[in-house]
Amino acid sequence: MNALSEALHDPLNIPDSRGLNLFEQDAGLAALLKVYLPADLYAQWLPTWQQLGARAGGELDVLALSADKNPPRLLPRTRRGEDIQSIQKHPDFIALERVAYAELGLAAMSHRDDGTLPLVKYALTFLFVQAEFGLCCPVSMTDSLTRTLRKFGSPELVARYLPSLVSQDFDTLFQGAMFMTEQAAGSDVSQTQTRASFQDGEWTLTGEKWFCSNPDADLAMVLARPDDAPPGMSGVSLFLLPKLRPDGSRNAYRIQRLKDKLGTRSMASGEITLEGATAYLIGEVGRGFQQMADMVNMSRLSNGVRAAGLMRRAVNEALYIARHRRAFGKHLIDMPLMQRQLLKMMLPAEQARSMFMQIATLLPKADAGDEAARKCVRILTPLIKFRACRDARRVTGDAMEVRGGIGYIEEWSDARLVRDAHLGSIWEGTSNIVALDIGRAVTREQALEPLHQHLTAVLDAAVLPAESHRVFTALLQRTVARMSAVTVERRDEEVRQAGSALYHMATAIFMAWEASQQGDDRRRLALAHLLLQHKLLPRDPLNPEPAIDAQLLSRLANESPLSMAEALQLFPDAQVCQ
Repeated sequence: MNALSEALHDPLNIPDSRGLNLFEQDAGLAALLKVYLPADLYAQWLPTWQQLGARAGGELDVLALSADKNPPRLLPRTRRGEDIQSIQKHPDFIALERVAYAELGLAAMSHRDDGTLPLVKYALTFLFVQAEFGLCCPVSMTDSLTRTLRKFGSPELVARYLPSLVSQDFDTLFQGAMFMTEQAAGSDVSQTQTRASFQDGEWTLTGEKWFCSNPDADLAMVLARPDDAPPGMSGVSLFLLPKLRPDGSRNAYRIQRLKDKLGTRSMASGEITLEGATAYLIGEVGRGFQQMADMVNMSRLSNGVRAAGLMRRAVNEALYIARHRRAFGKHLIDMPLMQRQLLKMMLPAEQARSMFMQIATLLPKADAGDEAARKCVRILTPLIKFRACRDARRVTGDAMEVRGGIGYIEEWSDARLVRDAHLGSIWEGTSNIVALDIGRAVTREQALEPLHQHLTAVLDAAVLPAESHRVFTALLQRTVARMSAVTVERRDEEVRQAGSALYHMATAIFMAWEASQQGDDRRRLALAHLLLQHKLLPRDPLNPEPAIDAQLLSRLANESPLSMAEALQLFPDAQVCQ
C-alpha cells in the first residue's frame, strides 16, 4: 500500500491501541517466563496471562481511566450524623478491586501452599499494572502485611485475621495498609512520635500519621513508640491496627482528609489521627522497624515490578504508534532516529523485567533458609527500587513524546502513566534513602560477596564467547570493587553512582544468561552488550554514538529475534580497564 492509499484508508492517521492484548503484544514476556518457570507451571498459567493481557489492553484500561477521573471521596459522617468516616470509591475502581483481589487473588496468592511460585504473582502484577497502577499499592500492602503478620504475629492474631487476609470472597476479604509516615519524621523513622500505651492488658495508640494509603483498610501495620521507650530507632515498635474492635465497634481513629495527588488518583491516601485506638503488638517491643523492614522490602520489590510494568506499557504504546503512524511518507518505525529512541526506552524496561524475575526466583530459596539467596534478595531489592523507578519516569515521558500532542491529553493513557511513574521514586523511600539502603545491605548484611558469587555463577552458565565473557568478568570485578570501596569508606555521596553501576552490571549478566536459554534468539545478549557499551564502559560524550548497522537497528527496534552473529556486532569495541 503506497502512502496515498494508506492515508485514504486511515485519514486520521491517529493509531489507537485500545483493545490490544498486552500479553501477546509483548513476545519477550512469554519467552522469559518459559525460561524462569517449570514447563507445567507455565502451561497452567498461560491462559490466565493471555486473558489478563486482553483485559488490561481493553476493559481494565477503560475502568482505570474512569477511576483516575473519579477519585475517592471522604464521607466524614453518616446521614444520621454518626461520626464514622467512610471512603466512597467509584464503581469502576471497585470493579478493578474485584479483579485484583477476588478473581486473580493477587494479595492472597503468596500465602497459599499450592506450589505457586512468586514469579507467577509478579507476572500477573506486571500485566495488571499496565492498566491500573494505583490499586496495586493496596494489593501490595495487603500481601506484605500478611507476610509480616505470619512471620512475627502471635498465633492468636494469625488465627484471627489470616483467613480474611487470604480470602478471595470479595464481600468478606480484608485489605491491608501500613501507616508509618509522620510529618516531623518522614523517612527518618527514628523520629516517630506516635505513642503506644499499655494499660489493663491492652495497647492503645495516640498520634498522627501523615501519609496513609488505603486509609480505610481493615488492618494496618503502624509504627509507634511505647511510653517508656528510649528515643531513637530502638524505641520504635510495630502494631497491628484493626478498623473494627473485636466487639464490632469502630476503632478510635479518624481520617482527617484525603490527599489531592499528582498520580494514583484512583486510590485513596489520607491523614489519620489516632485517638487511643486499640492495637496489637507485633513481635518484640523496640524492634518495630526491623520487623517492618521485611514488609517494606517486599513493597519495594512490588514497586520495581510496577515500574517494569509501566515501562512496558509505555513501550507497547510507542511501538504501536511507530508501526502504524506515518509521517513524511514513512512509518515512524522505519526512521533511524525513532528506532534509536525506541531502543533507549526498551533497554531500561528489559533491565527491570530481568531484575524482578531474578529476585522472584531467589525468593523461595531465601524463605526456605538459603542465606546466600536471602542476602542477594536483600541487595537486589533496593537496587530495582532505586533504578527502575527512576527509569520509569523517563521511559513513560518518552512514550508520551512518541504519540505527540495527543499524548499530553488525558483521554489517552500516556499522561496517567507519566503521573503515576513519578510516585515510584518516593513511595517506600526516596531515591537517596533507597540508595543508602543499598549501602547498608553491603556493610550490615554483608550481601555484596554473595551477590558477586551469584552473578559469577549466572555469567558462567551463560556460556558466552570467550572475549565477551572476559569483558563481562572484568567489568563485574571492577563494579563490585567500586561498590565495596564506596560503602566501606562511607562515601555516601557516591553510592547512587556505584549502585547504578551494580544494577547495570547485574541486569546485563541476567540478560546474557537469558539469551543462552532461549534457543537461537540472542536478542537479549545484544541488549546486554549495549548496556556494557552505554552504561559501564568509558565513552567521550562529544563523540558520535557508536554506529549500529541500519538493518540491525531496525530489527532491534522491532523486537525481532537476533542471531549470535548479530548480537556480537554490538559487542563493545573498548579497552576494559583492569
